[in-house]
Amino acid sequence: MHEDATLAPGWFVDSDTPTVRDWTAEVISGIEDPRERAVALYYRVRDDFRYDPYDIDRSREGFRASWVLEHGRGFCVSKATLLAAVARAAGIPARLGYADVRNHLTSERLRAAMGTDVFTWHGYTELLLEGSWVKATPAFNLSLCEKTGVVPLEFDGREDSVFHPFDASGKRHMEYLTDHGTFDDVPHDRIMAGWAEHYGSTDPAGVDEVSGADFETDAAAYHRGPAGA
Repeated sequence: MHEDATLAPGWFVDSDTPTVRDWTAEVISGIEDPRERAVALYYRVRDDFRYDPYDIDRSREGFRASWVLEHGRGFCVSKATLLAAVARAAGIPARLGYADVRNHLTSERLRAAMGTDVFTWHGYTELLLEGSWVKATPAFNLSLCEKTGVVPLEFDGREDSVFHPFDASGKRHMEYLTDHGTFDDVPHDRIMAGWAEHYGSTDPAGVDEVSGADFETDAAAYHRGPAGA
């Protein structure tokens, strides 16, 4: 293992997995500059893997970076883990950050199932670029943002990429409430304990309540409102 944990493979940040390494190599082919590599990886993780909080595999395996690659979707925690893994595979130090956030633009179905609009242990990634740790949030794919009126998060490798407080129309979008700090690998047990304490279950969405539903469609309808406004 590399002496620097932010460059070494983790059990969840499994940057040494062949699928992770192969995918990374394809994305960064011909790109030598670490910042440019990070930017390319960010946009591919953001947009190639659909944000889906309706179908979260809560097992340890479901939180691994390679799981997201295999299934083509994830949620904030697992997509942040994938970005950390591919960054490390590209030689970029990466770690994971977590915070509780209030999301004003969830779907009606998800909000009802969770009983709240607070998402505890929301995940993002921090990358060490040009001597500074920079936050990157690859959760919401571009098509989801376009359908809901959320301003897509851009990333240039120099400025923090964190959720906007307002959407494109000026409505409240996201508030950061509690900072849980940074970790070299996913603190799965702590996340499960936090979910159980906050939601009364380790399944925030509730399998029965969201089974078979499409989050992107639901979120777009919720944002438009009953009259399509």
